[in-house]
Amino acid sequence: MRILRFLRSSVSIGKDIDYYSKFSPSPLSMKQFLDFGSENACVKTSFNFLRQELPVRLANIMKEINLLPDNLLRTPSVRLVQSWYMQSLQEILEFKDKNADDEKVTYDFTDAVINIRNRHNDVIPTMAQGVVEYKEAYGTDPIVSQNVQYFLDRFYMSRISIRMLLNQHTLLFGGKVNPAHPKQIGSIDPHCRVSEVIRDAYENARNLCDRYYMNSPELVLEEFNAKEKGKPVTMVYVPSHLYHMVFELYKVNVQINSCTVSDRGGGVPLRKIDRLFTYTYSTAPRPSIDGSRAAPLAGYGYGLPISRLYARYFQGDLKLYSMEGYGIDAVIYIRALSTESIERLPVYNKSAWKHYNTIHEADDWCVPSKEPKDMTTFRSL
Repeated sequence: MRILRFLRSSVSIGKDIDYYSKFSPSPLSMKQFLDFGSENACVKTSFNFLRQELPVRLANIMKEINLLPDNLLRTPSVRLVQSWYMQSLQEILEFKDKNADDEKVTYDFTDAVINIRNRHNDVIPTMAQGVVEYKEAYGTDPIVSQNVQYFLDRFYMSRISIRMLLNQHTLLFGGKVNPAHPKQIGSIDPHCRVSEVIRDAYENARNLCDRYYMNSPELVLEEFNAKEKGKPVTMVYVPSHLYHMVFELYKVNVQINSCTVSDRGGGVPLRKIDRLFTYTYSTAPRPSIDGSRAAPLAGYGYGLPISRLYARYFQGDLKLYSMEGYGIDAVIYIRALSTESIERLPVYNKSAWKHYNTIHEADDWCVPSKEPKDMTTFRSL
């Protein structure tokens, strides 16, 4: 009986995924997030929007998961992530026809949103472990690696957007106000002081560095406000997103030893710059699965790729400029106007489908070997 019920549930959720994936997600601007939370905060409005929008965002990315190689989908970690997404979609759809005027319904919905948020806490490391399991079992393939890179960028961007919606709802209507940030609108600070976030990220990165490497670089912070000289730089932003980006940049600077982070740690070779944004590439050993004690400054190699996604989420960017033998400049670009800071969301459509199913042909440019050939070994005819 349980098996039959499970099969019926699987068929039903499959139909729901097919249905909701036909809709495109509705991107919100920072101003819309801010206006809703500060002026028109209404749990019924949030409930009505989320019960329609969350299934669309979940279903769109779930369709893409199914386009991954079968052997990758069979790994225990990826199957676990899929089960989380399926369960979350089912829980949201339970409220599809519920009455928004019923306080118990909105209360239960908030509880469900909190449970979903907590369930998805470990999505990034779990999916990363799935990729590792696949590569250890089947090796690497250039075409598969390219598709996985494409998928992970979209998958993690989707996760960032879903988590943003979940956090805004729970922080605004969950009944708890963060005493450390009473003026924030959910997770958004209308007057985010950039220098404070930078110092906070530096102090935590330095503590980790001192703990595991017994040494850390000093911070020299220069702040310039072109609009109001002498005053701190502020903007409408999500402090936790900025913190994540700056913290990861400090970690990179430690290991390899708009907002600009510069170092004089020797830089990165030009041929390796692109690799820094490749998932699973890391200059340090991968953390052991058995949970043994290891320095948290290194991991699966996801720090910089995820940081760039945080920057791009609201139409910004993160770029590295390296001068080998000298150091690195890392520049974080952030939209100045909240009306232009609009969510960048992946959508499942024919273009996305073609990317996974198109055979990528060989490069039509000559790719040189790592070292030039020794021409003195060639005899003249």
